[in-house]
Amino acid sequence: MKFIHIADVHLGVEPDRGKPWALRRKEEIFETFYSILDIAIEEAVDLILIAGDLFHRQPLKRELKELNYRFESLGNIKVVMMAGNHDYLKPDSFYRGFPWSDNVFFFEATELAGHYFDDIRTCVYGLSYDHFEVPLPKYDQAALDLATYGGCHHILLAHGGDLKHIPLNMKQLVASGFDYVALGHIHKPQIFAGGKMAYAGALEPIDKNDEGVHGYIIGECSAKGTFIRLVPHALREYITLNIEVNPEMTFGHVIDMISQKIREHGENHIYKVHIIGMKDEDIRYNIDDIYKLGNIIAVDDETVYNYDFEKLYYANKNNMIGKYIDRVMKMDIHEEIKMKALYYGVHSLYHTGR
Repeated sequence: MKFIHIADVHLGVEPDRGKPWALRRKEEIFETFYSILDIAIEEAVDLILIAGDLFHRQPLKRELKELNYRFESLGNIKVVMMAGNHDYLKPDSFYRGFPWSDNVFFFEATELAGHYFDDIRTCVYGLSYDHFEVPLPKYDQAALDLATYGGCHHILLAHGGDLKHIPLNMKQLVASGFDYVALGHIHKPQIFAGGKMAYAGALEPIDKNDEGVHGYIIGECSAKGTFIRLVPHALREYITLNIEVNPEMTFGHVIDMISQKIREHGENHIYKVHIIGMKDEDIRYNIDDIYKLGNIIAVDDETVYNYDFEKLYYANKNNMIGKYIDRVMKMDIHEEIKMKALYYGVHSLYHTGR
């Protein structure tokens, strides 16, 4: 039995709201999701597992109708899905009672239940959230009654993993007897127990902290066991650029370094720029110019000025800067603390009004 496992698609989300690329990102997330359906057909999978948070918020009825049309076009490929904490089952949720196509099964129950697919001899277990937070460990009693559907594949569809969103006992889940545990909620892909349990991660990164590879899991259950692999598929990544500078570099040098790194990684990706090191005391960075270099969501300047405190002291003996340096230098304190006091104090005094 061959399957695709995805989670945390968050249809309808607008990542990086207010940025020039935000609306395009919203469209791309739909495009990436629909491309998974095409891949399912190409790969001739039997089952698509969607482990919660398909939508970022409550789905609209027209969205479910469109989704159902796409699922129906899959033919004999089964789709099993659940509501996660973002698209949970509100009392008036359009998920409730929605007339899905025959190849789609949605877990509307909020307690663990199973659904058996005879033609692929597979039973999938799961439930849906009915609140944004569900702090109960609802999967802890997910022991299998293998006699109910003997000789078939057993898969658990689960969403959670922190104290407020169905805490998981990972060791217990591994030992519970499932052929595969398809997890959602954590956006970073993670594979456990040699491939018998995995977080698919967010299909597309939706937040600047969602760094690293994103995509889908494809796998197969057979008499030989369960084998899975993560397939990178996201259109973009969030990447941190670490830029280390020295006092010899001008701001132009920094601009060129950032531009080069963006070209190397790809101009379609979204970047956080982290600048560290020491710069000349006369150098100023225009952060607005850095944002113009590409899809840059954040700039973190942690550089420090390369002060020559002795030179500064003699040049400012008769003013506040010189008196401050003299006072701190004479203090009987740890050298590291003394240098920090000198740096932050002089920085404040020296650059006021400059």
